[in-house]
Amino acid sequence: MTQRAILALADGRVFEGQALGACGEAGGEVVFNTAMTGYQEVLTDPSYKGQLVCMTYPLIGNTGVNPEDVESHRPWVEGFIVREASPIASSWRATATLDAYLASHGIVGIQGIDTRALTRHLRDHGAQQGVISTENLDARSLVAEAKASPGLVGRDLVKEVTCQAGYEWAESVWRLGEGYGQVPASRYHVVAYDSGVKRNILRQLVSLGCRVTVLPAFAPPDEVLALKPDGLFLANGPGDPEGVPYLAESVRRLVGRLPVFGICLGHQVLALALGARTYKLKFGHHGANHPVKDLATGRVEITSQNHGFAVDPESVGPHGLEVTHVNLNDTTCEGMRHRSLPVFSVQYHPEASPGPHDAHYLFRRFVDLMDQAKGR
Repeated sequence: MTQRAILALADGRVFEGQALGACGEAGGEVVFNTAMTGYQEVLTDPSYKGQLVCMTYPLIGNTGVNPEDVESHRPWVEGFIVREASPIASSWRATATLDAYLASHGIVGIQGIDTRALTRHLRDHGAQQGVISTENLDARSLVAEAKASPGLVGRDLVKEVTCQAGYEWAESVWRLGEGYGQVPASRYHVVAYDSGVKRNILRQLVSLGCRVTVLPAFAPPDEVLALKPDGLFLANGPGDPEGVPYLAESVRRLVGRLPVFGICLGHQVLALALGARTYKLKFGHHGANHPVKDLATGRVEITSQNHGFAVDPESVGPHGLEVTHVNLNDTTCEGMRHRSLPVFSVQYHPEASPGPHDAHYLFRRFVDLMDQAKGR
């Protein structure tokens, strides 16, 4: 018999469905992701630590999972919510079904619920704490659990996903029939602060001739400078940027010493380091189809996004910064640069995985800044 499961939200809304993946109970902030594909990359993105992810596309799992399409060494989502999970993995690359993959990693999920109704509820009432359970099927007690659980504001989730020691990244981008490429001859040395970095970011940097050293988010600035890098990269990551003041302080001490490029949480931390402000969005941006306008060129990019916080655009001007990109759905800040220093960042994910490749040019922009700094 199919095992029952319940999803309960903190505001009292309850959804009943069937178990998916591991049995048990999981809590976190419930958010929705509008990508039609790329569920394996979503599951393994460390930025989803602390969240229960609802996929809006109704059929998930039909291509199974494989060891190549991962963005870290394990799934990080707290729980997974889908309308229908395919029991069959139909792909020549698949090594397991979605259900088996989730179960093997202890990820509790739920399927068979009306994900469109859940998405509309979150859109109207905002992302909120929730609990998925296959064991406790008492809706009232689960709602109480959701209400009592800690939210994301002020929490340091970076400490749970960052590496514990530095390492060199040695893998380039994936190509059909070849797999992941080897490291080409490097012209630059980049230090990346790991606040939950996705592997495809590191691959993009390597593909452009960068030797990449990854350091923990708690590494002091002196350790960065001792490596004599040509540039500093600030990675994506989970939760509230105000929950990692130690990283913002390190970045503040490094700005002006070398070129800096930040993505997602790295963008927000950079803003805080330079004196700007961040705030929590009502339901965040999660998906692979968000339109962003480059204010310098007027060009519109379709982008991959995953964030629940944003930079206040009114706060950047007094600190030598200017907004460079805006979201066409809600006009939020999607990018900024320093007016006089080789420093820039974007809120979205130019490395994709999943998503379109419209914004790959930003990695080249970072390389150009390093070229200029070295007088090339």
